[in-house]
Amino acid sequence: MSVKLRMVRFGRRHRPFFRINAVDGRTPRNGKILETIGHYDPIEKDKDKQIVLKSERAKFWLDKGAIPTDSVAQLLQRIGIKNKFAKELALKRQKARVLVRKKGLPFTKAEKESLLKKAEADKKAEGEKKAEADKKAQAEKKAEAPKPEQKA
Repeated sequence: MSVKLRMVRFGRRHRPFFRINAVDGRTPRNGKILETIGHYDPIEKDKDKQIVLKSERAKFWLDKGAIPTDSVAQLLQRIGIKNKFAKELALKRQKARVLVRKKGLPFTKAEKESLLKKAEADKKAEGEKKAEADKKAQAEKKAEAPKPEQKA
């Protein structure tokens, strides 16, 4: 039997609350659990109270070969429980970042936003240059056009 450490969603709409459970890997998300080892409340303002975990039980399950999901591995790492799965996830993310950077694409949301702002600024500057060039061309046309003679 392969044991997984995964989260089960509770709470109402727009107010999620997760329990962290040890479950058989073949059961569905809200299926039969082996043990509840803690909970995670992402809405909680105090970072120390967001994750409540029985760390000795989590270590027990990890030592027995339980495989945490990616999100649970990150939560365990945030608490200070080191596991090989979080390291593997970090390595995968680093490799992905390197591949994306080689292609010259943004990797994070902040990078995407900065590229969009830069593109908008470039577009605005280009539009201003074009408008200035149009005004200059119109001024040259007026200067070249023959002036009607005044009758005295």
